[in-house]
Amino acid sequence: MRKSKNSNHPAKGASIKVEPIRTLEDIERIKTMLQGQPRNLCLFTLGINTAYRAGELLSLRIADVIDLRPGAVLDLKQSKNKEYRQTVMNKTVYHAIQNWLQQHPKQNDLNAPLFLSQRKNKSLTVAAVNLLMKSWCYEIGLIGNYGSHSLRKTWGYHQRVTQGQSLTLISRALGHATEADTLRYLGLLPDEVGALYLNMEL
Repeated sequence: MRKSKNSNHPAKGASIKVEPIRTLEDIERIKTMLQGQPRNLCLFTLGINTAYRAGELLSLRIADVIDLRPGAVLDLKQSKNKEYRQTVMNKTVYHAIQNWLQQHPKQNDLNAPLFLSQRKNKSLTVAAVNLLMKSWCYEIGLIGNYGSHSLRKTWGYHQRVTQGQSLTLISRALGHATEADTLRYLGLLPDEVGALYLNMEL
């Protein structure tokens, strides 16, 4: 019996921008699905609660996070510009990390990758995270294009739409040159331009 095709996989050779996860309900559905997968739940939770790229998250070692508590600063080198950027640990991320560390197969090796690959005994790759994100979104019935960048796009999207944070702050956190870049990156440019016409009637 053939498996149904994953609609979140773009056609071969296609260049497609991935989307954020736009509803809090869908985020919770993925978290519920990953409850028995502490590594994946930690990866997903850390990804959507920071503005780090997948490659930056995968550079983490146990030593980087083992002593962090809520409110502590995590300082990671950005893969794009090699500059360090800080994020602050929230309680949700703290609990996800602690839950995974308790079950990490190399929990006593401080130099071990935080997100360990089960097959190669090394860190997960960005390609693997890309496939994981596609499969998680597919499993809960999301239609669209999702991948590793969906993690940080989800953070930025909900900072803007759910929390109402300023584009200036979000752009700075994402390392974008302009606020228009951020709106395009998050898929919000058409929405916010359209709102200019709907929100005022002269």
